[in-house]
Amino acid sequence: MTTSPDVSVSTNLGGWINKTGVFSHQDINTHGGEKRLLRWAPGPSGQHIELGISEMNLFMMLSQLGLTHEHHGEMLLPIGTVYDPFVLRGLDGLVYAAYNGARFVLVGTPAGVTLSPEGGAHQSTITPSVGAELPGLEFAEPCFAQEVDWLLCDGLARLAEPTGNSLYLRLSTRPIDQGPLDQLLDGCDAEEVRRCVLAGGYRLVEPPPSDTRPQVTIVASGAVLPEALAAVGELDGEGVAATLINVTSSDRLFSDWRAGHRAEIAGGDDLGSGHLQRLFPPTHNDPIVSVHDASSHHLSWIGSATGRNQIPLGVDEFGQSGTISQLHHAVGIDTDHIVSAALVALDKHEYRVG
Repeated sequence: MTTSPDVSVSTNLGGWINKTGVFSHQDINTHGGEKRLLRWAPGPSGQHIELGISEMNLFMMLSQLGLTHEHHGEMLLPIGTVYDPFVLRGLDGLVYAAYNGARFVLVGTPAGVTLSPEGGAHQSTITPSVGAELPGLEFAEPCFAQEVDWLLCDGLARLAEPTGNSLYLRLSTRPIDQGPLDQLLDGCDAEEVRRCVLAGGYRLVEPPPSDTRPQVTIVASGAVLPEALAAVGELDGEGVAATLINVTSSDRLFSDWRAGHRAEIAGGDDLGSGHLQRLFPPTHNDPIVSVHDASSHHLSWIGSATGRNQIPLGVDEFGQSGTISQLHHAVGIDTDHIVSAALVALDKHEYRVG
């Protein structure tokens, strides 16, 4: 079942609504609604609930739909969509829903300054931190369609687990070339890539082990992957070998790393083989540049966690209106800024090593 606060078309629910219908206790004559591009035909068999422009109502609805297994003994799979910046309008409702143990999938889309023409009021920057830091809610920000498929299906399955959490997917309406992931899947085990996506991230591009040039690691998440991929190519022309790590869930990546520390503090075994250390082997110490269409703070913990020098790029100011490339340049998350940050990080790294 889906629900949305009056943004069904802009958050891409139109196809779902046309297929499943809108819920109503009785059939309602919409006077030609079935003939429109968005077929609005409310009835008892519908699976979408449309709300007024109230994000608090959205989270109250998700809370109740996500507790049906406790109240009525039957599990629903609720999905709510909302403009990502407006998650904060209903934050109290979201917190209480998570606190009460409700199970649902929240989709925040579009997100970030990549929602470029609409200006700062519609450009979220701190929502990833809300998703990652709220207990009972797991945050993920995929870039490619296959990642969305894997994370959504896994998230719906986890709703029914005894210790499962809700899932928050932060998405974008930016068209993304699917080729880079397709190429990776052609040359390796797809199930292993899926496991890494669900664990929080994977190496999308990496130089061969025999490459002896200066090394840098670019960490990117979500809609800025095209800029990060372009930066890898430009750095190659500058004589720098770049690894590109796509972080699909900073939340799961951090939680796994944190669990290792908790186990050690409690006197248990050293869990040094966590996913973060698999992505950033302790035998390497090349500097990191992180880039994210969100606060630069959100990914800045990776450098200290892995013991590497890091320059975090992100959105730390209110956005203007313009094209995607104009705004990415204005806030410092475009290809030129990534390349420059990588070269600066390498200079600092060589100075410290020397």
